[in-house]
Amino acid sequence: MARKSRRSFSLSLSSARFSSLLLFLLLSLRRASAGGHDYNDALRKSILFFEGQRSGRLPPDQRLRWRRDSALHDGASAGVDLTGGYYDAGDNIKFGFPMAFTMTLLSWSVMDFGRNMGGELNNAVKAVKWGTDYLLKATKDVPNALYVQVGDAYSDHNCWERPEDMDTLRTVFKIDRSHPGSDVAGETAAALAAASIVFRSRDPRYSRLLLDRAIKVFDYADRHRGAYSSSLRSAVCPFYCDVNGYQDELLWGAAWLHKASGRREYREYIVRNEVVLRAGDTINEFGWDNKHAGINVLISKEVLMGKANDLVAFKRNADGFICSVLPGISDPQIQYSPGGLLFKAGSSNMQHVTSLSFLLLAYSNYLSHANHAVPCGGTYATPSLLKRLAKRQVDYILGDNPLGISYMVGYGARYHRGSTTGAAHSHLCRPIPPTLAAKRALATSSAQIQTPILVGGPNSSDAFPDSRPFFQESEPTTYINAPLVGLLAYFSAHP
Repeated sequence: MARKSRRSFSLSLSSARFSSLLLFLLLSLRRASAGGHDYNDALRKSILFFEGQRSGRLPPDQRLRWRRDSALHDGASAGVDLTGGYYDAGDNIKFGFPMAFTMTLLSWSVMDFGRNMGGELNNAVKAVKWGTDYLLKATKDVPNALYVQVGDAYSDHNCWERPEDMDTLRTVFKIDRSHPGSDVAGETAAALAAASIVFRSRDPRYSRLLLDRAIKVFDYADRHRGAYSSSLRSAVCPFYCDVNGYQDELLWGAAWLHKASGRREYREYIVRNEVVLRAGDTINEFGWDNKHAGINVLISKEVLMGKANDLVAFKRNADGFICSVLPGISDPQIQYSPGGLLFKAGSSNMQHVTSLSFLLLAYSNYLSHANHAVPCGGTYATPSLLKRLAKRQVDYILGDNPLGISYMVGYGARYHRGSTTGAAHSHLCRPIPPTLAAKRALATSSAQIQTPILVGGPNSSDAFPDSRPFFQESEPTTYINAPLVGLLAYFSAHP
């Protein structure tokens, strides 16, 4: 994810821009009505995807039966048990930073939209627990150590094989007091705190364990400040290198701890550090590396409920985020393709589409309950408008796009051909392909296909190569899929 500069936002709206917004919405509604999607089926498949990404010893109720146990000795070289968790994408590395963000967003999806998940709610909760069980193992030795990665990315990316067959290095990487990582630690604290809310009534004992650990991890993150990519550059860069700084993760972690615990100390921390930790930076950025838009939307819920007047600056930022993504008046950082897809520069655009759409939908609900709308120059962004914008993005993903294909492999009649997990019992490590793209190209027709998945997506002109060597467009990730779970849950109940 590319570094984004701080910008100010003009909320003035010319009549031409207002007309362009209305035209976009009319076209969006026409396209959506022409589609008619089975959001329940897509929801089921979006949750099933996480079972395909599982690492460790699989449970008896594993639904994707072609997957088997894998990486059963992870952590042994460091004398710890780090089995379990998720492979984040098409490789076999367990990257702690995006995995924690995935669990935060999946927990948020369950919190806000679990009531719309029907029979899939239990599977979504299991998906959260599979990740948090691993995060508990990774944080067991905090503050002395927090384990943030298992596997050597260079070794893994030079070898195309299934996780069940892998023979690449399973090196363990950690941060500690002398080698800080406030970014990954802050996100891990957020994930544990958010999940504690999910399990509060379902499993109170587990919920307390998650919250207690979140408090300890956040304390370590705040006391020993620094970016983990400075401590572990050769291991985590350029894969999940923190280019945005660790400050947003500290605010993000504190916000979730306040929501989970209700402790005033975290609210005071947020107020005290609002400027120091740059809450107003890049307000329309949200993903594994930059939490600013998410921070502002999350905290704004309390402001809209009339419970936090001292946090009103966060609502101003959240309103600015909303205005900055409206078609016709969006900030230069945000574009819309001719087919209506939200687009931000950088790799795997669907991560922006699903994460920002999730925030649009979540904020629309908060506004609805407070009977509010967001003033954007000469018009208002109403809750219904924000819902339509979010739905347009979901429908584009599912097939309402110029190419007429679904970007969720396994959903619909015509979809992207799929990403492979490597042929069964094959080792394509010798000779070692020189690049990740070459590794992708070696996948054969006999390889197992990972479905369902949501891929990286098309470019700003709606073009999509549908070819494995273009891995930034065709590779799935857990953090692209997690916010989609919440979106699909809502629209399955409100089509």
